[in-house]
Parts: sequence; C-alpha cells; structure tokens
Amino acid sequence: MKIIIHAARWIVGLLFIVSGIIKVNDPIGTAIKMQEYFEVFATDIAGFFHVLVPYALFFAVFLSVLEVVLGIAVLINYRMRLTTRVLLVIIVFFTFLTFYSAKFNKVTDCGCFGDAIKLTPWESFSKDLVLIVLIGILFIYWQKFKALLPDRTGTIVVVATFALNTFLAIYAINHLPFVDFRAYKIGANLAKSMEPSEKLRYQYIMTKDGQEHKFDQYPTTGGYEYKDMVLLNPEAAPKITDYNIWNDEGDFTQASFEGTRLVIISYDVRKSDVKSFQDINQLIAGLKNGVVEPVAFTASDGETFENFRHEVQLAIPYYFGDATVLKTIIRSNPGIILLDNGVVKGKWHYNDVPDAADILRLTR
Repeated sequence: MKIIIHAARWIVGLLFIVSGIIKVNDPIGTAIKMQEYFEVFATDIAGFFHVLVPYALFFAVFLSVLEVVLGIAVLINYRMRLTTRVLLVIIVFFTFLTFYSAKFNKVTDCGCFGDAIKLTPWESFSKDLVLIVLIGILFIYWQKFKALLPDRTGTIVVVATFALNTFLAIYAINHLPFVDFRAYKIGANLAKSMEPSEKLRYQYIMTKDGQEHKFDQYPTTGGYEYKDMVLLNPEAAPKITDYNIWNDEGDFTQASFEGTRLVIISYDVRKSDVKSFQDINQLIAGLKNGVVEPVAFTASDGETFENFRHEVQLAIPYYFGDATVLKTIIRSNPGIILLDNGVVKGKWHYNDVPDAADILRLTR
C-alpha cells in the first residue's frame, strides 16, 4: 500500500505541475477556454455565469498558478491535510467540466494541457476520473506523509512558486507565450499545414444481416448498411482546417500565402490596444519599399473596421477572418505576424512592435 500511496503522490504532483506550467505559458488561451465554459453554463445552467466572462483571464491565471503550486506542495509533502483537500475540490470541479463537455458535446477541447496535448472530451473525463481516485488516496492517507522540508522552508518554496508562476503568466499576457504549441508557430508553413502529410486512409464499418463488417474501401455491392467511418492515420490529417481569409471581392486565403506580407491582426478592434498603432504605423511607414506588403486581418464587421482604421490612420488593405482562428494565430490584439510565401517568419505582441530593419532582416 505504501508504494501505491507514494506513486499516487508523484503522479498527481507531476501531472498538476505539467498541466499548470503549460497553461501558465499561455494564460490567454486558457482564458478563451474558460469563456467558452462560462458562456455555455450561462445558456444551459444559469444566466449569472455571464458575469464571470470578463474575469476569465483572472481565473485562468489563478487556476493555472494554483495547479503548479499544488503540484509542488504534494511533491514536498507540504501541509498535506490542507493540500489534499484543495486538490480534491479542484479535481471535482475539473471532472464536472470535462463530464459536461463529453456528455453534452459543448466544449470539444477542455484545454487541460493547453495546445501542447490535445485530448477528446471523453479522454479528459477519463483522465480526471483516474486523478479523483489518486487524489482520494492522498486525501485518505494524508497523515502518512511527513514534510520533506521544515515548515518555514516549505512555505518559502510554495510562496516563491506562486510568485514566479504569477510573474511568468503576466509576462506571457503582455508579450507572447514562451513556447508556441499551435499550428501557427514561427517556422510553420501554413499552406502545407492545411494539407494532409500523406494520403488519408479510412476504414468503413458496415452492417449486414446483423453482422458488422470492416472495409478499407467503401463496398460497392448492395446489402450493406453504413455504420461508421474511422480515420486510420489521424497523425496525417491537416494541422490547420479552419484558416480562411476573405474580403468583399472574394476569397483571399491562397493569396495570403503569396509573397511577403506583414499581417496586422485585430480580431476585435473594440478591444484592441489603440496606442500601439502609433508604433505599428511607424513600422509600416518604414516598409514602403515594395518588399513587404502590410495587410490587416480582422473579425470585426466592415463598418466598424473602417471607422477604426480611420481613427488610428491604418492605411492598408484589410481582410476578414474568423475570430477564433485569429485569436489562435496570435495571443495579442493587435498582433503582428510576418508571412513569407505562407511561412511564419516572425510573431510580435503589440508591446514588442519590431523595427522595419528587423522585418527586412527576416525576409532576406
């Protein structure tokens, strides 16, 4: 039993640390996921959840940092009576979220491990059920754990962990994630990412006379009833499936992969940092050499963006895209990316607007 108890401690501690650090790396992505949950709950459970939507970023930072702190606390056996109780409350809360997602297909990605590890809703729920059992063991046998550090030293470690991860989360919010796990990371070829890496292979599951049959090709003979189709090589599926850019004249998706483009992304100009456009306009002015074409992508409607671009004097062509996709491309509003024939050469937060020389250096 001793081995099981200590194995549970290590598994719980490491999982919480890894999960928390991944979310601390990208708190805005976690906040977007929490907004989804709040909006779903507001519609399905109680309207007051709408009140929580503006505070999604605060909750994202707090819960992400708390995960890391709890993971460290478990590994050093810090005040296990309190730690195991908080862990139990947290995992029950997370299990409810993942069950709700899986059962009602409301939020198809819980964001448990951010964009680093994608889990289906049922996989997330299963993972949380295992954690409930492991944390339950820690909760029952908390007295068997002796602190590995003196209480004062343990407190310093826990407080330092909280302070450091809070700082990292705030830094990531005001700049960009330290590690980009998304399909739009620097170096990604967006055009190729929209294509399968190899031919997709499917298995067709059919029934006939009460018997189930599996085929590599869709059967052409009669008598079979379609039941399901399973992708046999999901790792070969396109990494990007929802990138689509357009304007009033038509589709711009493929054209956005041509040439060298400095893309100013503002998914919602009403929430955009207006002051940063002074630096952005200076950057654009320094690129008037025909090498780099500045364009803007937005999810705001045409009239709203027209008024906004006149307000900030953004005299460049603009195109429309889905808000979720634009927020996935870059965690900044506005944000800047450099595309060279569809390859992401650079990404910048509005607090880190580069010089024209930096952009030109990347295009050589």
